[in-house]
Amino acid sequence: MKDVLFFDAMLTPKIITFIYWLLLLGAVIFGVSSMLGGYDGITFGKLLKGLVIILGGALGARIYCELMIVLFKIHENIKKLADKQA
Repeated sequence: MKDVLFFDAMLTPKIITFIYWLLLLGAVIFGVSSMLGGYDGITFGKLLKGLVIILGGALGARIYCELMIVLFKIHENIKKLADKQA
């Protein structure tokens, strides 16, 4: 608890993992709703569009969250270098 209260440990990487799962869930929900939306039922075009949304959303969420984690890893490594020099 002391690490979190005094900013000795980063809390945000744990939050990014949670956000990643929310983004995945959102991509699946949005993709499935685009498949089922409308009055003409499921057509091949809507099925394909929904699959592209799901796969693209999952890939986009993964890339975004990985980039955020990389930033925090860079911060940790710079902190280790600074502590080593001090």
